Amino acid sequence: MGDLLKGKNILIMGVRNKWSIAWGIAEAARSQGANLIFTYFGEREKEALQKLTAGMGEVTAYQCDVSNEEDIDLVFNEIRQKYGVLHGLVHAIAYAKAEDLQDTFVNTSKEGFLLAMDISVYSFISVTRRARGLMSEGGSILTLTYRGSEKVSPGYNVMGVAKAALESSIRYAAYELGSSGIRVNGISAGPVKTMSAKGVKNFSDILGIVEEKAPLKRNITLEDLGGAAVFLLSGLSSGITGEILYVDSGYNIMGI
Repeated sequence: MGDLLKGKNILIMGVRNKWSIAWGIAEAARSQGANLIFTYFGEREKEALQKLTAGMGEVTAYQCDVSNEEDIDLVFNEIRQKYGVLHGLVHAIAYAKAEDLQDTFVNTSKEGFLLAMDISVYSFISVTRRARGLMSEGGSILTLTYRGSEKVSPGYNVMGVAKAALESSIRYAAYELGSSGIRVNGISAGPVKTMSAKGVKNFSDILGIVEEKAPLKRNITLEDLGGAAVFLLSGLSSGITGEILYVDSGYNIMGI
């Protein structure tokens, strides 16, 4: 146990199960003394979260559909009443229709495109706006992206476009919130076996390529991502904002 986040109220949005990157971040933040607050989407996620947090004592968790502005308002109002202040926010939410990941990119439906942008990008803007009002002591906002935002990753399709928009949103939010002492950054994770990753065609091939080509000759773990997140959430990264931190065993530096 450490104390890098001791006494800090950290909201983590997007835990689906024990393989979620959000859960890896939650475990790392808790190990550094954070007071964790969670949101979940539906009953399935609620049950999974209850099992994961069973040994943590009393845990605060709120249901939240990020496509519903009223849901988001309710969550942040509850946090304001119970905690008064928020020190960190982890936005680990993204979604695209399965058929838009299995088909070709140019066949992306308009409905699917708008849905991916709403859940994967606008939700970040929406929760950031609410978090700003609770970060009276400054804070750190963190979201997750992937190199498919800037390089073609076959099968990532519309999600790559959404991640590009998300990364641009990080920079604009960092600029606007910096004067309030709020930092905004993203982690670009290497491929991890999550529920979302299963929707990407040939995902196992991607894992093999990264293991072969990356300088560290391995794929990353939830512990790798959790450690990076603690760094960005803590005062150790006090001078860093508007950045994308690659946690991918160095794969992003390779030209071949």
